[in-house]
Amino acid sequence: MSKGFKKFKKHYWPWMKNKFVLTGFGFLVWMSFFDRNDFITTWSYRRKLNELEAQRDYYRDAIRNNKASLQLLETDPENLERYAREEHLMKRDNEDVYVIVDAAKPAEE
Repeated sequence: MSKGFKKFKKHYWPWMKNKFVLTGFGFLVWMSFFDRNDFITTWSYRRKLNELEAQRDYYRDAIRNNKASLQLLETDPENLERYAREEHLMKRDNEDVYVIVDAAKPAEE
């Protein structure tokens, strides 16, 4: 037998034969790989939770910005007219609107 194996057998084998060590090791293996809440599943749940929290923060900021824009449009008629002209191409009865499209940019839908 090799020298390393003899050392292993002399120092560690009595510990490994202990029923409590074997039970603890079996429990760790079970919890790590076979349980419903194993490490891989827990890690994927945490990653998904972080993604959802980031998405929630993004939508909260978008709602906050939209509320501010809505409040500005409801209180100032000039801003409402500017928004209607720029975003929806609305015009007065005595006006013509010409839309110039840059050929280098793709058309937005």
